[in-house]
Amino acid sequence: MRTSPEKDTATAVSLYQLQDEHNEMGKMSIAQTNSNDRRSLVRMPFNLKFRIREDSGRRTFLATSCDIHPCGIQLETDAPVAPQMDVELWPEDNILDSYYVHGEISWVKTLNDSGKMLCGINFKRRVDWNIPLPVLTKTYTSPKGSGVMTSTDFILDSIVDGVFSVDQNWRLTSFNRAAEELTGWKREDALGKTCKEVFKSNCCGTDCVLAESIDSKKPVENKSVFITHANGTRIGATISATPLLDNKNNVVGGVQVFRSAKASIHRAVILDNIADGVFTVDTNWRVTSFNKAAERITGLPREVAIGKPCSEVFHASICGNSCAIACSISTGKPETNRCITICNVDGARVPVSICAAPMYDSNGNLIGGVETFRDLRVVKALQKKIFQRERLGDMISKSASMKKIFDILPQIAQSESNVLILGESGTGKELIAWSLHNMSERCKGPFVAVNCGALPDTLLESELFGCKAGAYTDAKQDRQGRFAAAEGGTLFLDEIGDISPAMQVKLLRVLETKCYEPLGSSRTIKANVRIVSATNRDVELLVQEGKFRDDLFYRLNVAKLELPLLRERAVDIPLLVEHFVEKLNAEKDRDIGGVSEEALRILMAYDFPGNIRELQNIIEYAFILCPGGLIQPDHLPSPLAAQLDPVMGGMDLNRPLPLTQIEKRAILSALTRNGWRRMATCRELGISKDTLRRKIAQFGLDVQEELAEA
Repeated sequence: MRTSPEKDTATAVSLYQLQDEHNEMGKMSIAQTNSNDRRSLVRMPFNLKFRIREDSGRRTFLATSCDIHPCGIQLETDAPVAPQMDVELWPEDNILDSYYVHGEISWVKTLNDSGKMLCGINFKRRVDWNIPLPVLTKTYTSPKGSGVMTSTDFILDSIVDGVFSVDQNWRLTSFNRAAEELTGWKREDALGKTCKEVFKSNCCGTDCVLAESIDSKKPVENKSVFITHANGTRIGATISATPLLDNKNNVVGGVQVFRSAKASIHRAVILDNIADGVFTVDTNWRVTSFNKAAERITGLPREVAIGKPCSEVFHASICGNSCAIACSISTGKPETNRCITICNVDGARVPVSICAAPMYDSNGNLIGGVETFRDLRVVKALQKKIFQRERLGDMISKSASMKKIFDILPQIAQSESNVLILGESGTGKELIAWSLHNMSERCKGPFVAVNCGALPDTLLESELFGCKAGAYTDAKQDRQGRFAAAEGGTLFLDEIGDISPAMQVKLLRVLETKCYEPLGSSRTIKANVRIVSATNRDVELLVQEGKFRDDLFYRLNVAKLELPLLRERAVDIPLLVEHFVEKLNAEKDRDIGGVSEEALRILMAYDFPGNIRELQNIIEYAFILCPGGLIQPDHLPSPLAAQLDPVMGGMDLNRPLPLTQIEKRAILSALTRNGWRRMATCRELGISKDTLRRKIAQFGLDVQEELAEA
């Protein structure tokens, strides 16, 4: 194929194949001329001709006649049937490389055989780079005007992908610089050989991509193959092929573009080695990619998942009403750290933490969404292990004061001694009683609880000891008391400090003799129960005031356990929050992932006059308002932090404290509780002496100053 200018001038010509929006093929020639006559005519195949006109350094290519429309630019007034395309020639120092911007501008750098750039061309037209745009061939006139000769095409060698063309006999007619680098073949050695001899691809023969393209007379895109390097190494490649047709639509050869699959393989390897599941969807919610972690978490093979609606793949708890990708698309912002459950291929529920974001192309058009999801089963298992270390029965704590109780509780449980539990409302007195029962030899017997402060004496006596029919009005039949119900087990007497002096006498006799008489009966019954009592009152003060019998107090107070306030064990708040969230998730079939950092700051600074029970109620209230993900500050009750810890100081709910301030307050609170004994503080906080020393210096804490302020 040869092209020559009308006049014998020193001209460099590059032949370039373009494809317009309608998949129509055209060819044009770009010429640079040193002729004094600034107009020259370049003749092209397919009856496509261009005039070159230069005005003030700007060149305009005008088609004088054409069978097809390669550029789609406005028509010039003096040539009503001719498309017009403006081409800007840039000096060498203004063009660095070839850039292709989808849908906007195509930059091409034109080089001569020695690598010197002749010009840069800016094509103002739409280019769809999903379709390969190979250069077919190239002719140029030598600088001395000695005639037309064949050489490496300037534009072809600027393309980073390998490009080659073949004739009807499958022999190579062009072979660009990138093809040399990718295959290890020199151009002069490859030209004239069959493509099978050069590439030795796994698709050579029956699965030849170029043959498929030629047979169908249509482009074939993005096929994955292996080719053989000149040194014998197998190389993964992605190839696209296009047939070469003459003006009668007859096949005269073919063009193939190929690129090393290393980049795409590298990206795939990266995705497949990410521990988190990653998948993408198109605008119809169909899965378009699915990495190995996604296969592992769901149990679904990639080939099965791809093409299915994501809701059919994951069956997530948020599918349909609060899809993370849909939310990210509607808000324009990524969705992060939402905790949900999905169903694996076996139907089992899997807890995951997800992040989602929309995907846009280079023109800003929405093309789908991407989501990552992290398997939380391991996290949950680790949390359970941590809880096992930090819990005793249903009690969870890592504070020093509670650890002391945990340490002595098993020994107390194994004894038969009566136990008195002291603590404010909501500190977990009944949980301690339960734990004592469960760790004792009476664990197979019943655990019976009665609130002594909720009943008057007459009802309390019958409630504890039972009654015979006729013992009082409406006593129609015998009724068993709580002592009888707890036979062989544990009887928990809550609010023991509220019983009357008369009832104290009756209870004292039972503790001394281990016997009782039902109301209205003279028969004595042996009591085989262990007594665990609890009160939120200062019983010693009641004894001093004569409101509580000292002999009864001594009977009840064989082993005494004092429970700290929640504000005195603030280090346990995150553990308790996690415990309540897990418990409520199971009870209410929800997928709340916990509390946000901001919400936790508020909880850590709150006084909790209702102690653990109040914290549980706060989390349950937040469950009602939280739609999913993490509990945020606006999900918490508004009166929170109404009372403030005098050591921890106040907190403005409208301006959450930084984490360093909360850390400072926690350390100061622990130091104060332990009388500034550093080893005791370290044990409570679970940190080393060096860490505590560093924190004291960092926060400027001074024992004398703090004691003076106290």
